[in-house]
Amino acid sequence: MNEHDAKRAQAVLKEFDKESDTMEYTGLMAKVVAFIAIAFSVFQLYTATFGVLDAQLQRGIHLGFGLCLVYLLYPTRKGWSRHKIHPFDLLLAVLGAAAPGYIVYEYQHLVMRAGMVSDVDLAVGLIGIVLVIEAARRVVGLPMVCVVLGFLAYAFAGPYMPGVLAHRGLTLSQLVGHLFYTTEGVFGIPLGVSSTFIFLFILFGAYLESTGLGKFFIDLANSIAGWASGGPAKVAVLSSGLMGTVSGSSVANVVGTGSLTIPMMKKLGYHKNFAGAVEAAASTGGQLMPPVMGAAAFLMAEFVGVPYIDIVKAAVVPALLYFAGVWLGVHFEAKRGKLKGLPREQLPHFFTLLKERGHLALPLIIIVYLLVSGYTPMRAALVAIVLAILCSALRKSTRMQPIEIVRGLEKGAKNVLGVLVACAAAGIIIGVVTKTGVGLKLASGLLTLSGGLLLPTMFFTMITAILLGMGVPTTANYVITSTIAAPALVQMGVPVLAAHMFVFYFGIIADVTPPVALAAYAGSGISGGNALKTGVNASKLAIAAFIIPYIFVMSPVLLMMSGTVPELLLSTVTALGGMVAISSALIGYLAADCRLAERLILVVAGLLMIQPGLVTDVIGLALFVLILAGQLKRRPKAAAMN
Repeated sequence: MNEHDAKRAQAVLKEFDKESDTMEYTGLMAKVVAFIAIAFSVFQLYTATFGVLDAQLQRGIHLGFGLCLVYLLYPTRKGWSRHKIHPFDLLLAVLGAAAPGYIVYEYQHLVMRAGMVSDVDLAVGLIGIVLVIEAARRVVGLPMVCVVLGFLAYAFAGPYMPGVLAHRGLTLSQLVGHLFYTTEGVFGIPLGVSSTFIFLFILFGAYLESTGLGKFFIDLANSIAGWASGGPAKVAVLSSGLMGTVSGSSVANVVGTGSLTIPMMKKLGYHKNFAGAVEAAASTGGQLMPPVMGAAAFLMAEFVGVPYIDIVKAAVVPALLYFAGVWLGVHFEAKRGKLKGLPREQLPHFFTLLKERGHLALPLIIIVYLLVSGYTPMRAALVAIVLAILCSALRKSTRMQPIEIVRGLEKGAKNVLGVLVACAAAGIIIGVVTKTGVGLKLASGLLTLSGGLLLPTMFFTMITAILLGMGVPTTANYVITSTIAAPALVQMGVPVLAAHMFVFYFGIIADVTPPVALAAYAGSGISGGNALKTGVNASKLAIAAFIIPYIFVMSPVLLMMSGTVPELLLSTVTALGGMVAISSALIGYLAADCRLAERLILVVAGLLMIQPGLVTDVIGLALFVLILAGQLKRRPKAAAMN
């Protein structure tokens, strides 16, 4: 990638990923920010090694570092200088460190007061809550702020709410005491997970990127699929899936791999709207791909109350089906457009790559082994961070210099800020829900709206998650929907893990769902295509993500929660067959160009095969074979006419 392409990729990242749009300091200020970020990482590594502090102390220090860095790195207004800090932001950075620091300093007295809020407590708590909301505006976006303010308004307006939503209302002192001085608000489970598991996994990902693992994944994908029909598009799918094992950001994944794969796809003959869509759909799936997945997966483990490895295990088959669906989409598009791959002599050799850089993937393999062996996620991530540095040193060409190791600490601290702020803001929502009981009221309302039927309940839950996901990051989206919508599914007998995985999936897929599809917009920014058309194409390629959650709710065998190995294999194979039928229908090509009636029949066949049950599988397969046979019979005639 030349310098021009690199600058364009960075511009796209800053435009569509608020977390990347930071200050560009030089001189003393750059050193100050770097020192604070490195100190943040050192604190996290120290507590991971020698033991986590009491909940409020650990989370208070974590939030203090985070808010301080947010206000140093994200200016109040976009128009302000990006090279010199404004005095107002400097003041907020000091307050951002001081407000959580007050809890650390006064910890013993706060414990002794047991919930009694003094005037000083009230003032500091108010400042802290306002700072969290403003940090969310800067890093996460205005939609998240609107959701938080809506819940806060509900906390005060309870007596004036109609019907079932009414409650007695809270005083300012009660609300601040609950949200800022307990572990059920700002310092609740989301921030607790951020201050332990999530930080270490993000730091692990930062070190893996520093070792050159991303470039290795792209080269590896080229060696495997670059020569096939539509080679660069399949490389995009494969490399994005591999990158998804360590990266939980859809937009960052689009820019990181798309800046290389999208120009290759356009050169081969893919339309720019489709090229951007391929990368967007594939990169969005990165949050579904174990072992790291998105940050929300760690929250899911806490909310559901299962080991993180159970979340990883449950995610494997659906993630593979998702990427299979995207792969099939690009394959049929390549066949329809007669798009060839790259000459083999221009591609890297698979075994040469493994020999020269295969050691970079060892930490990923080992972290999976550690999780399976019973290590806690925090301990597994800590070991993996050390291994990432050591493994890079096995060859001179990949060895990290001491300054790069230090910069990795800085990069990891900066990368966590978006998740940290989202978790703190989501804690405010959870605090209001636990104090007012609105979660159960909304869940009951959802059940009433759906008439107590499972499919309508799932549909309304899906719409809620997608709408929230259009303006709220996955972490916060999951917190909201798991608090409000998932309980409705659980009340209808859906297993808890399946219900939570359902809302998790639809929160993620919002990144490629128009009209606000940030991953697709980032892809169009690199390809030069139309953002809306790119989003529509990405939604078609990501069709598996709209279907699979319904299937694993009705048949949890895909989540490896029940059933035998043969049942799992049968469900997986028939679901894969269904994806072939649906992908070909959406693209308009199977063995030949599809007629309208054929496309409709293929959609029906695909849904029948995906739907668990022997009868539906047989009927779906029969319809699919019927269409395939007809197209194979028609193809020689079409070839002769050409």
